[in-house]
Amino acid sequence: MTRAAQEPGPSATPLWRDPGASPGDRADALLAAMSLDEKIAQLYGVWVGASAEGGDVAPYQHDMEEAVDLDELLPQGLGQLTRPFGSAPVDPALGALSLARTQRRIAAANRFGIPALAHEECLSGFAAWGATAYPVPLSWGATFDPDLVREMAAAIGRDLRAVGVHQGLAPVLDVVRDMRWGRVEETIGEDPYLVGTVATAYVQGLESAGVVATLKHFAGYSASRAGRNLAPVSMGPREFADVVLAPFEMAIRESGVRSVMHAYTDTDGMPSAADERLLTGLLRDTWGFAGTVVADYFAVAFLQTLHGVAGSLGDAAGTALAAGVDVELPTVKAFGEPLRKAIADGLVPEDLVDRAARRVLAQKAELGLLDPDWDPAPAALAGVDTEDARGTVDLDPAGNRDLARRVAEEAVVLVTNDGTLPLAPAPRIAVIGPLADVPTAVLGCYSFPVHVGSRTPGTPDGIELPTLHEALAAEFPGSEIVTAPGLDAVDAERGDGFAAAVELARGADIVVAVLGDRAGLFGRGTSGEGCDVASLTLPGAQQELLDALLDTGTPVVLTLLAGRPYVLGRAVEEAAAVVQTFFPGEEGTRAVAGVLSGRVRPSGRLPVGVPRQSGAQPATYLAARLGHASEVSNLDPGPAFGFGHGLAYTTFEWTDLEVPAQVAPTDGHFELACTVRNTGTRPGTEVVQLYLHDPVASVVQPVQRLVGYVRLDELAPGEAVRVRARVPADLASFTGRAGRRVVEPGDLELRLSASSTRPLLTARVTLTGAVREVDHGRALHARFTAERVPGA
Repeated sequence: MTRAAQEPGPSATPLWRDPGASPGDRADALLAAMSLDEKIAQLYGVWVGASAEGGDVAPYQHDMEEAVDLDELLPQGLGQLTRPFGSAPVDPALGALSLARTQRRIAAANRFGIPALAHEECLSGFAAWGATAYPVPLSWGATFDPDLVREMAAAIGRDLRAVGVHQGLAPVLDVVRDMRWGRVEETIGEDPYLVGTVATAYVQGLESAGVVATLKHFAGYSASRAGRNLAPVSMGPREFADVVLAPFEMAIRESGVRSVMHAYTDTDGMPSAADERLLTGLLRDTWGFAGTVVADYFAVAFLQTLHGVAGSLGDAAGTALAAGVDVELPTVKAFGEPLRKAIADGLVPEDLVDRAARRVLAQKAELGLLDPDWDPAPAALAGVDTEDARGTVDLDPAGNRDLARRVAEEAVVLVTNDGTLPLAPAPRIAVIGPLADVPTAVLGCYSFPVHVGSRTPGTPDGIELPTLHEALAAEFPGSEIVTAPGLDAVDAERGDGFAAAVELARGADIVVAVLGDRAGLFGRGTSGEGCDVASLTLPGAQQELLDALLDTGTPVVLTLLAGRPYVLGRAVEEAAAVVQTFFPGEEGTRAVAGVLSGRVRPSGRLPVGVPRQSGAQPATYLAARLGHASEVSNLDPGPAFGFGHGLAYTTFEWTDLEVPAQVAPTDGHFELACTVRNTGTRPGTEVVQLYLHDPVASVVQPVQRLVGYVRLDELAPGEAVRVRARVPADLASFTGRAGRRVVEPGDLELRLSASSTRPLLTARVTLTGAVREVDHGRALHARFTAERVPGA
């Protein structure tokens, strides 16, 4: 097609404007009519609301060019708008109107009328002022409930779409390998199957609202050396394939995801942004991904400035495009003039620009941005007088808060309990700790009040954030609730209030010790991006406070509001109870108070193990034999409480294991069944976890790994269910000696377990036949059913 044939004319509608044509055909038609500069303009975003001074949102923000001249850029078009809501506090209605005006300006300035694609963060809810702050992803993992996470994500997606946002930069599929890493709170857990199933559900929810979800960080980011943010990754190809890549593969296959964000890190010397085998060979050619690959913020330039694999920004742009990066975020740098010059000098082929621009334009066509009736007017303001729009858009309605409550309640993990919980009404409850009266103690670093609001002192949080002190006062209206911080969450010194807090505890009937993290960015907190730690002891002097509270003799219920697990010291044995939450969001304190009172029945399970000692990192339950405790080392890397652990206010009995056939071919399957009965006096939820142990394999394997789970909600006292599982032999596959995934014949153990450290029923089975190679079409799931046992 010639350029002239595709340009808008007075009598014909061009193909790229035809909603009935395929997105690919529309993109091809538009590309044929565009100049090189117009195509390049689709390959970068602009961060209008960011300041180039002070590194407020990211430490490399000073790397940004001077303020972008939109009047100069817009005649060529624009690929993306970066965080129109998430850069400064703005009333949601006014923000939506501003975004619509900006979109009209962008479309009017370029000769094809193409608007930008607007993206936002949505890691724990839409990162906008006044939007619902849901629990962080580590809490999603603690629910073991993908259906609920899918429902939550759909609500987040609807809010994004209603105000004109097209793409959400979530979820994170990084598998935790070192708990010292600051971004543990952003992950879903330490097991690739849990991460994959929960993340896939999140993507399905977000995409169901018409919002482009973004898998990140592809791949290996969470495995950086010593748990340091943006440090090199040292990992062999088998661990990379079987642990790091597995959740991404599941999401690509099953979720309908339309974007992937590459990682900052380099693995074995290869930066992700420069890795053609990863971003093109595996992601597209093998897995069939057809969406866009976007750069993590500033990461294209990092190929020159941090990785040293590019000699100039033009070289960095060419390297990233060749690898498969389509869009530079958050703002134009390498993909602007440096790329144009590199093409003019013959250093970068123009067809790389065409390839990336086609993907971008096809996605815009899918989103309706190329349709002739495209209108940027926000759906949230339909029927609203725009002259008086302030306050008319509610991003935290009752339905959202109910979802936030349900996720928070399911994510609370009862770690230990000597029978003190649920709390009987007590005359005097002392709520002690640096987080007892801090409203934002339930929020992670990517929630708006922490991520942005912390930089604008005096700005209201925009959402209701009851402290745990306030929530407990409401939960126990007949009790006297007294409180004291004892010390600062971060300071290593005890401070003046330490002794007074201990004395207050000594005079109480029960102590609720509220300890954990303060979320922040780049060293401004104890958890969050760039807030890595050298030790997994509680931050500051919190362990000293905890020990002093235990010494009082008053029963202590340790309640953790944290972004990662910590060593609990004496509390493992001496605390009356330990309740673990991971930044449970705006409804989190009410959820915790409900669990303490018994109004809410605890059902969460640990998505990461609680470490036994602070120095044994990196550690994971997925370790091979040499990674576990042994007689030749004085360090025990094993957890105090393992992955999947969690108690209820009742007891369960697992019986009647049934394995109809203990032998199956390597292309077959096994069937298992057992009965789970509530043997206690209260209703409760049990999570049946299925682990696979391969005692002899051609390459070293983890001692066990999760291959399936099912959540059994609200079993009444005496109620029993028959749980059945169909387990494909494909779940025994791993990356073999030749670098290909295989299923090998031999003996296996299928362990029906309450946690990684508590197997209850074990089926010993055997695979027979030849070694079988499998690929990305293999089965990924065991299929569970649960039926009530009549008469139970």
